Amino acid sequence: MEGILPLWKPKGMTSHDCVFKLRKLLKTKKIGHTGTLDPDVDGVLPICVGRATKVAEYLTEAEKAYEGEVTLGIATTTEDASGDVIDKKEITGQIMRNEIDDVLMKFHGTIVQIPPMFSAVKVNGKRLYEYARSGQEVERPKRKVQIYEIKILDEFDFLDQSNPSFRFYVRASKGTYIRTLAVDIGKELGYPAHMSKLTRVASGNFTKNDCLTFEEIAEKLENDNLQLYPLERALLHLTKFEINEKLERKVQNGQILPIPDGYGEMKRLALYNSKNECIAIYVPHPTISGMMKPEKVLKID
Repeated sequence: MEGILPLWKPKGMTSHDCVFKLRKLLKTKKIGHTGTLDPDVDGVLPICVGRATKVAEYLTEAEKAYEGEVTLGIATTTEDASGDVIDKKEITGQIMRNEIDDVLMKFHGTIVQIPPMFSAVKVNGKRLYEYARSGQEVERPKRKVQIYEIKILDEFDFLDQSNPSFRFYVRASKGTYIRTLAVDIGKELGYPAHMSKLTRVASGNFTKNDCLTFEEIAEKLENDNLQLYPLERALLHLTKFEINEKLERKVQNGQILPIPDGYGEMKRLALYNSKNECIAIYVPHPTISGMMKPEKVLKID
């Protein structure tokens, strides 16, 4: 069995838990997920099975989309609803919707984030959550991320103390912490805040409509009609270039090749054969101008 299985991850499970359960269901060890989701977060989690594990990194790098909820007036240790409360501030008066819209627009484009202490980012060989659990505070590396789209999902005129939360949609690059985004939105509005709910609604080109729950997967396996997506589905965001049979043999042997005309600015090129199978991913050669080399060969006859 090989291909991509888009799982609708339930709340209460880690991404690793999901992989462990699917190994048992599918009776195979060669499985990997494509981007960690916190236990409290549900949503789209593409799982790579068999040879498709070779393309897991490309799905991980693809943009993601979320529907979340910001709650103003309360900050927590983890920046989400599972943490201990560390700050409170009563909302005085009303925060108008247009004020929130203006704040969200400040986060459109390239922004700088500081990862939360309760995260898997490594500092001096140790994950931040390990420092956090031992009560240590360390300097965290700043990172640049891209916010491609961000908007309010709820209908309201204003927020106040009796209604301090609003839902939002965000489409962002790999590595964006939506928890931190919620906290920073609160800061711009003048209040402590945390992310009270989060669902990932898209990962790369996989959406909720593509996903199966564990129950649906088990049912399909029982009826012998579980079908996985081909690994090429994970590569649709990469520039595609079709090669002939003669070139295909060279690619399978890992040869360096001239960069095709018109692709001089490419970062990655997905090389497909006439059967629409991706044979390899090529990148510009680091030392030979005008040439490219294989980053990963996916198919060898």
